[in-house]
Amino acid sequence: MEICYHAHIDREIESLIERIHPPRVCIDNDSCRDCTVVKVDSANRKGILLEMVQVLTDLDLIISKSYISSDGGWFMDVFHVTDEAGKKLTDETLMLHIQQELCVTRSKGKISRDREGGCEKGAEEEVVGKEITAMEMSGVDRAGLLSELAGVLVEQECVVTAATAWTHNDRVACIILVEDALKAGPISDPKRLGLMEEQLENVVAAHRGERKRVRVTRLGAGHTQRERRLHQLMYADRDYESCRACDGDSSGAHKKGCDGTHVSVGKCEDKGYLVVNVRSRDRPKLLFDTVCVLTDMQYVVFHAAISSKRSMAHQEYYIRQMGSSGIPSESEKQKLTLCLIAAVERRVSHGLRMDIVTENRAGLLSNVTRVFRENGLSISRFEIGTEGGKAVGSFFVTDCSGEEVNPNIVELVRQETGGSVVIDHKSPHRLHQSSSSSSSVIHQTTDTEEGKPKFSLGSLLWSRLERLSGGFGPIRS
Repeated sequence: MEICYHAHIDREIESLIERIHPPRVCIDNDSCRDCTVVKVDSANRKGILLEMVQVLTDLDLIISKSYISSDGGWFMDVFHVTDEAGKKLTDETLMLHIQQELCVTRSKGKISRDREGGCEKGAEEEVVGKEITAMEMSGVDRAGLLSELAGVLVEQECVVTAATAWTHNDRVACIILVEDALKAGPISDPKRLGLMEEQLENVVAAHRGERKRVRVTRLGAGHTQRERRLHQLMYADRDYESCRACDGDSSGAHKKGCDGTHVSVGKCEDKGYLVVNVRSRDRPKLLFDTVCVLTDMQYVVFHAAISSKRSMAHQEYYIRQMGSSGIPSESEKQKLTLCLIAAVERRVSHGLRMDIVTENRAGLLSNVTRVFRENGLSISRFEIGTEGGKAVGSFFVTDCSGEEVNPNIVELVRQETGGSVVIDHKSPHRLHQSSSSSSSVIHQTTDTEEGKPKFSLGSLLWSRLERLSGGFGPIRS
């Protein structure tokens, strides 16, 4: 008699192990003078490292150092974290929230196994919360593309509730979450969804034979971790193929003076590990981006050490490819090198940053992107969301002719949105930015609001946490 072992049996066993040995989370404010130490001990399972890093990343915490070990049945990790201002965590509500999130990540289904298995699964497997409708696309980047996509959504009577887009190596990936403008809810009509997808495909398919992907779908209960999905879309679109490793010598004076991305892949013969070293400019979410790509490429992290010094970050990983006992070929190692370079570079911002806060309404994204297109500007990256009826977002724009962006564009955008607009010529995470340029920062506000509006998933979570502190007890720190 044939005995079949199905995947759900393994998941039940994993669930039992986690109930017997639940994760232990310790938040320590005494060990280090300038950061909070988050220690996690847990039964080891597939995808747990990415889950832990994602929890911290979604709260906009800065991970300056980390030690990871998961060789065997147990996972142990130490994160040195600060808030965005570089300060220790002192909010007891926030610290308790971190503990709870790290302990219940699996039960809440934050990251599905199918999603971590590759890019074939859609964004609907990454959601937690209310039902929504999403458009995702990837393809060749060109001036005005995002404006045209937003125009189609207006024609289809959609209201954008959140959107994120990255460009890298002349490729673009975008996720836009929408609601029905007529009845303020998800779009449920399959024919309408099909028509939207067809019209969006017509916009993206400018030239026959170009690699592209367009999909419109209803998402199950919840919100999408959009940045996680963008990495998958970019990887599936093979944006890494145009990456180039630094031409200089990987050791010695060149490496010390170069702020480019250096990746080396070696072997640890005794254990059968690949030893991966990544040296690059430090920035927020760097660890998250790297672990996303390793996960998408089916590599398991057994040990890792991550640290940063001044403006540079160093990451060292001991990894194996899932389901493989041998050392990857030279071509596979070369692909890994290029994919890690892409992971570091995708989020790096180019051009003039423009932060917007205004009342959300149908056609807002279309109007803003149209202003950019009509003035010869290209969007290199943007992220926008909604909070309490307000649309809050950041756009990075460049001049299509290669000239400096005229800062007067801010007045045109302000007229179109009727809200607060702030510009910053020097993004803190631009490529090839010299240390001296950081002092040359230009801010321009267009209304009476003071301070620079910032948008992130973490800021939305923090605003909700501030309302929940009444029922929480103290936490030892």
